[in-house]
Amino acid sequence: MGTQAPLHVQHKKLDWFYAPCFTAFWIVLYMAVVLQQVNHLPTPLTLQDEFTQPDSFITERAENVLLNLTNLGPRVVGSEANEVEAVTLILDQVFKVQNEMNQDYFDIEVDLQVVSGQYMHTSLYHGVQNILAKLSAKNNTSTNYLLINSHFDSTPKSPGASDDGAMVAVMLEILRVMANSKGPLEHPIVFLFNGAEEDGLLASYGFTTQHKWAKNCKVIINLDAAGSGGREILFQSISESSWLMNYYSKVTHPFANAVLEELFQFGLVPSATDFRNFRDYGGMQGFDMAYIQNGYVYHTEFDSFKVYPKASLQNTGDNVLSLAKSLGNAPEMRNINNYGNMEHFIFFDFLGWFMVHYTMNTNLIVNILVCVAALIAIVISLCWISKRADLSLLAIVAQFMLTTFIQTLSLALGAAFSILISYVMDVIGCSMTWFSNNWLICGLYFCPVFFFLGILPAGFLEYTKKYALPLGLRIQLFLHSHCLILIVLTISLTFLNIRSAFMFMVAVFFYAAALIGNLITQLHNKGSWFAIPVIVSQIVPFLYFSYVAEYLYFIFIPVTGRNGGASNPDLLIALIAVIFAILLSGFLIPLYLLFRRTRSIILCSLGVAILFMILAIRPIGTPYTPKLAPQRYTVQHANQLYHNADGSIRSNESAIYLYQQDRHIDIAEEVIVKFKAAHETSTVCNNEATCQLDRPSIFYTPNSLWLPVNEPPGIPYERPVLTLTAKTIMNTPNTVRYNYTLTGPDHMMFFIEPKTSAKIINWSFDKTILSRKELVFTFVHGKNNDAFEFFIDLECHSNNTNTQSLEIV
Repeated sequence: MGTQAPLHVQHKKLDWFYAPCFTAFWIVLYMAVVLQQVNHLPTPLTLQDEFTQPDSFITERAENVLLNLTNLGPRVVGSEANEVEAVTLILDQVFKVQNEMNQDYFDIEVDLQVVSGQYMHTSLYHGVQNILAKLSAKNNTSTNYLLINSHFDSTPKSPGASDDGAMVAVMLEILRVMANSKGPLEHPIVFLFNGAEEDGLLASYGFTTQHKWAKNCKVIINLDAAGSGGREILFQSISESSWLMNYYSKVTHPFANAVLEELFQFGLVPSATDFRNFRDYGGMQGFDMAYIQNGYVYHTEFDSFKVYPKASLQNTGDNVLSLAKSLGNAPEMRNINNYGNMEHFIFFDFLGWFMVHYTMNTNLIVNILVCVAALIAIVISLCWISKRADLSLLAIVAQFMLTTFIQTLSLALGAAFSILISYVMDVIGCSMTWFSNNWLICGLYFCPVFFFLGILPAGFLEYTKKYALPLGLRIQLFLHSHCLILIVLTISLTFLNIRSAFMFMVAVFFYAAALIGNLITQLHNKGSWFAIPVIVSQIVPFLYFSYVAEYLYFIFIPVTGRNGGASNPDLLIALIAVIFAILLSGFLIPLYLLFRRTRSIILCSLGVAILFMILAIRPIGTPYTPKLAPQRYTVQHANQLYHNADGSIRSNESAIYLYQQDRHIDIAEEVIVKFKAAHETSTVCNNEATCQLDRPSIFYTPNSLWLPVNEPPGIPYERPVLTLTAKTIMNTPNTVRYNYTLTGPDHMMFFIEPKTSAKIINWSFDKTILSRKELVFTFVHGKNNDAFEFFIDLECHSNNTNTQSLEIV
């Protein structure tokens, strides 16, 4: 039998210079593995590769399509570029595929849908276009289709290379590859190129509610963008689609996470995609996928062919082609209603290497089992320590509870200090200093958490150094304490049905594995050797958590530049840092207590935090970088015409409307100083509804500016004209019907408000919103610019049915 060292002998600490080596190990691991995988893209295939890989996605061919599409310039709904040139380009590509396809096996049916209607009560659209190509095997009898969607329109000023031209090019190449193959294809695939997404998801709604193929489309792959290239992430699925994950898990380059889906559903990502229409109005199952990297250029002139990384086409093409082939032959598609389990599920990829997915029921079982196993391991460890120290179990438990209190206090102070810094930076006008220089986040918001996670335990161990337990065992108590805190979080979040609880479970699982390993090998009784299993066990969670944190910042940093100025953006960035600092370092920081000069080493993290705060308030902390990370603000030249019920103009006012998109509207000073007067909308309006009527704009925000000018905007086409075409006395007492026509440009907005003595009882629009006091409508026309006709039935409370009873702006 071996002998055990007396407990009163304190194990020798490691030399301090090993601490930098320990830190360097994790930094190198992050840079060599995490950054590599986050940014990894496959090698693009060229036309020469087509001879050896005829069934593969060819990037060069898709790249040529994207170049031609972006050369058209911005493709705004109603413009020549969108309604004629882009439609012609896409149709030419589809017809080319149709002429060159394997006609012995496939049929392609092409349709150009021109659709009009009303969406979400107040969005009116007329003549927007959808291009459709249905690929099916000859003599196919399946009535269940796979739908793949992207949009070819773009925002004003933006060439729309990534959003969403690249996805259009990907779909055309996938159509070509599949149509030239020899199958098989059991279920038809509808390729939908929709021409009006940026104006409020109009074209996809028109397809879903009016097209003849829509009712047959059961599964959707929606392709969009919130950045420029990179890897497309699966960020939304549907609660009934867990079976689909079996197919997604087989794609070549998986990239998905239920955490992001949860954040999107909580409204933390200010965006919406066509996926919503296919899900809500079409009842479809499926996937919502989008580019997220380089979100700085999203919806700007910099979303260009030159900026977009061409290898992203290969990444997306490989994945979507794989999904199209597998789902097009999926036996589940034969009777898809049999495969709905009506529950959410957990899904995530590990460094793009493989997928993990399971149902919420499984998640509940796994989370509870892991937590229970970890608790049992902690209890066994405490019992062993009690026996080893010849102390009562109650004394060891009391020491453990005290350690847990210190660890909890450390976490709380670290989080509070990090959040306090975010508040201070905002108060002194230095928010978003990390917007261009993302590395500042590490010192500003991660290091304060690291400092408090280390300094309080170090002080506590110094204060209790004469305690009967040796240093190694006391450090293990801190590790057990952190695990207990994570167990509480895991169980709490699990019972709140928050799927992100699996992140905390992962941390518990890997520490529990190390603890069980220590108990079996008895390394926990051999000085500092217990740290070896702990370090080894933390490699996988460190890689995973830093990987997730990296791409969450990819998303949220650019989002803060377009999320308005009402909230403090540093707070969001700090909260993400706090959560991931706890996950990443909670089991690593206590290991620094094994080194000599512990407090000096830990103080280095505080020094880094102070250094980064100084850098942040210096010029290096300037948020914006021209072309790479520019500031956004919308300058809208507005002209308001107030009409009476008879169409006559009561008021005519023009102004520049400056819409604040981030926390720093003051940086738009070069715009503001050009005008004699600048009014904050919040100072001239009592509430949002009133403000939209007094200072109407589709870009309304209480913190924006209204800059009155004398000159109306120069519109290169006809101005909006509202004409009263008929006035009819109805059979209903005191009721008059007003018939109007509205003509003008492809985008218009109008406000309808009955005066206090009148009430609208019927009209051409959605009747479910008649009870609203004021109504704001947007009108968009695509291919057709015919006059828009509508009527309003107005009931007055007296026999006086004059034109002052109704106002239209």
